[in-house]
Amino acid sequence: MSPAHQPTDRRQSVVYLDPAPRAAFDTRDEPHQRMDQLNETFVPHLLAIVAGTTVDFPNNDHKYHNVFSLSKGNAFDLGRYAAGHSRSVRFDTPGIVRVFCEIHSHMSAFILVFAHRYFAITDQDGRYRLENVPPGTYNVAVWNETTHGAAPRRSVTIPQSGGDVDADFAIR
Repeated sequence: MSPAHQPTDRRQSVVYLDPAPRAAFDTRDEPHQRMDQLNETFVPHLLAIVAGTTVDFPNNDHKYHNVFSLSKGNAFDLGRYAAGHSRSVRFDTPGIVRVFCEIHSHMSAFILVFAHRYFAITDQDGRYRLENVPPGTYNVAVWNETTHGAAPRRSVTIPQSGGDVDADFAIR
């Protein structure tokens, strides 16, 4: 199977606090993020960002691409552009953004835009880490492109002394 048509790794998920601690809404500068176009795929397939972040969409393929989304609050169309060029979009509205290529119908990706910074993408083994969460009790939720409806949630308590807290999920 060619790299362009290999199945996407659906094990990656985004784990996040919902609702987020008050400190999560402190303003800070966000760097540009990047979603490449390579071998007729978006790399990474899943990107999580804070609202206000600009995402660059460089074309590192040997073909033209036209990146777009019809997602409510974050719709865009970058038009066709050749290899070696890049276009950017600033995402200001929290939500799930489904990304496509108008030329290559098999290309798709997801960008999750959050109003806070307490989120993480799981690694290849499904592990994640939410850092610098203040003491308190929170709901930890998980999103995966295979989940439908409400995101699975777990309640966790971060003690005053800090430290690691485990919250495991099973996604079917």
